[in-house]
Amino acid sequence: QVQVVESGGRLVQAGGSLRLSCAASGILNIYAMGWFRQAPGKEREFVAAITRSGDSTYYADSVKGRFTISSISSDNAKNTVYLQMNRLKSEDTAAYFCAVRFAALSTDNLLKYEDYYSYWGQGTQVTVSP
Repeated sequence: QVQVVESGGRLVQAGGSLRLSCAASGILNIYAMGWFRQAPGKEREFVAAITRSGDSTYYADSVKGRFTISSISSDNAKNTVYLQMNRLKSEDTAAYFCAVRFAALSTDNLLKYEDYYSYWGQGTQVTVSP
């Protein structure tokens, strides 16, 4: 049974840092993991993604230079990825979702689009106070 679980979200002051964790279990061979976020009243948007090989890494323009996605660590059927978020802004307030893809893509740039992921977590809330 596949499970994707995010953790680490909380209330933080603007300018602060936070590290989100994502653990995907029950998947032996994954291709990539990504982070998306959804603010109240807005559509879900891409944040960052990385392939298991580490060859491809992508960031949304709004988080470049502030957020860092870790490499994917795998232990048997458990895969873990982190999202380090620095210099947080109030506009980073959102529910953050982790997503997993297990099949290779013709172009890794497609990892920016949620339709290319197979499994999703329930999300973890990040609230940045002014």
